[in-house]
Amino acid sequence: MSEVRRLALKLGLAGLAAVGYGGLVERRAYRLRQVTVPLLAPRQRAWRLLHLSDLHLTRQDARLVEWLRRLGDLRPDLVVTTGDNLAEAEAIPCLARALEPLFDRPGLFVFGSNDYCRARFKFPWSYFLGSDNRPVVEPTLPTAALSELLTSVGWRSVEQQHFTMEVAGQVVDVRGTGDAHIGWDDYTAVAGPVDPAASLALGLTHSPYRRLLDAMTADGVGLILAGHTHGGQVCLPGYGALTTNCDLDRHRAKGLSWWETGDRTAALHVSAGLGTSPYAPYRFACPPEASLLTLVPRAGL
Repeated sequence: MSEVRRLALKLGLAGLAAVGYGGLVERRAYRLRQVTVPLLAPRQRAWRLLHLSDLHLTRQDARLVEWLRRLGDLRPDLVVTTGDNLAEAEAIPCLARALEPLFDRPGLFVFGSNDYCRARFKFPWSYFLGSDNRPVVEPTLPTAALSELLTSVGWRSVEQQHFTMEVAGQVVDVRGTGDAHIGWDDYTAVAGPVDPAASLALGLTHSPYRRLLDAMTADGVGLILAGHTHGGQVCLPGYGALTTNCDLDRHRAKGLSWWETGDRTAALHVSAGLGTSPYAPYRFACPPEASLLTLVPRAGL
């Protein structure tokens, strides 16, 4: 066998191994990311926020359901989910079982496009060639039943809402929008200054488009939570995400970063999510994750 053929064979085997690993192992290698975020004023008590996103649940996801149930042991002060909970209508009972140990905690939510309509097949290369990947929203999922499940346990929708609530004995200013990826965001409905009594202003949206990050930061929101990107889903070691599927730069595809607008700065946390589209059940160098954020006082004050 020639050297060229040997090299081609090795590359082919390596490719098959990577595909098998990403599809059979990594996409089910759930983990908890723990992040400390210094945003609170001096002498305020630290508190913990559990951020979930992009579960894309199906009836076959029993392993993910059981992993999620164990998160109840964390006893967070607040649970936030930033959308894309379902991949099929029949998965609502699975979602109820998965989140049940967290339902006694305060919770907030916004929805993504896949809380309204089933995922559709897309050619993978369309994400890199400038094609329009925004879905046509034809509701095919029981969104009302999903909302009823979450609100029945006292969790609050933040879509196009702006209000204050108490978390861990502190006042938190909360605002959020619909999914910007499908053009259902209207920040003007929730815009305005932060309540002066609030120790923290929290902004929620599913897709972290720059227009929303700029608007929230300019209004004084201190922490913005989003999902949608899947962390890139397929990443290259040493390079990172190949795409974010929105206008956010790929270096912010997951985790904590700092967003600057004018003279103001907000902490931005983008969840890499816990699932994938049923049409792309694969992750590489980007394991599925939930995030536990610990809010602590700022240093040096």
